[in-house]
Amino acid sequence: MLSICWIGIFSNFMVAWTETIGNTFGIPAMIMGLTFLAAGTSVPDLLSSVVVAKKGYGDMAVSSSIGSNIFDILVGLPLPWLVYCLWPNGESTIVVGLYFSKFFSRETLIGLFYVVFISQVKADNVVMNILILLGMLLAVIGSIMIAGWKMTKVLGWLMFLFYFLYVVQAIFFGLPFGEVTPCAR
Repeated sequence: MLSICWIGIFSNFMVAWTETIGNTFGIPAMIMGLTFLAAGTSVPDLLSSVVVAKKGYGDMAVSSSIGSNIFDILVGLPLPWLVYCLWPNGESTIVVGLYFSKFFSRETLIGLFYVVFISQVKADNVVMNILILLGMLLAVIGSIMIAGWKMTKVLGWLMFLFYFLYVVQAIFFGLPFGEVTPCAR
C-alpha cells in the first residue's frame, strides 16, 4: 500500500517536472508526453523484462511488455473516465485528445487510484495516432516473424530504429511548423 502511494507521489513530481522542462525549452506537452513521460513510466517494465530475460524467460519478458501496454489502454485510460462519469464535476462531456496539461480542472484521490479529471481537451490527431500505432504494431510483429520469433541483436536494434522513427514522426506532426511567431522588437 505504501509503495503505491510513493508511486503516485513520484508520478506527480515526474509529470510536473517534465511539464516544467518542456515549458522551459519550448517543447509542446504532447511531445513531452509521447517521449519523456512514456519512457519514464516504462522504466519499471524495462527493468522487470531485463531481470526475467537474464533468467532465460524471454517469453515472460515480451509478454510483460505487451500485457502492460494492454492494461494501460484497457484499464488505465477508461478507469478515470468511468470514475468521472460516476462523480462528475459539472462538465457534461469529456473530449479525448493529446493536448492535456493546461486543461486539468481538478484532481482527486479515490481509493488507490489517482484520477485526473479533464474538462476540455483537443482531439485533433487522435485518429492519425491510432493509425500510426497500428502501423507500428504491424511492423513490430512482422519484424519478429521475419526473425523467426527469436529475439536477436539485429531485432533489438530494429526496435530502437522503430522507436526513433516513431519519435521523429511524433515531433513532425506535433510541432507547429506552419505557425510563425513574430519577433519582439
